[in-house]
Amino acid sequence: MAYQGTRQMTVSKADLAHLGEGSVAYLREIGSDELKGKFPGLPEIAPNTTLWALFAANGQPILLSDERDRALAGALENDLIPVAIH
Repeated sequence: MAYQGTRQMTVSKADLAHLGEGSVAYLREIGSDELKGKFPGLPEIAPNTTLWALFAANGQPILLSDERDRALAGALENDLIPVAIH
């Protein structure tokens, strides 16, 4: 059997930006100091508070919770496949 090499696939930045859109969401633990930039209009939260945030594949915030399971349930309720970010 002869080696034929591998085919390379080119993905544009625009294609990559829409990857997982409408089907994937990422879940991550987030500190209160990061929240203002990610969740506009959020009321003041005590410093050093850790919460769980759910984001759409494009980085758009979906929900914020004090419990991981609740944030995970939010993904499932919206028919999104949750992916954990560490």
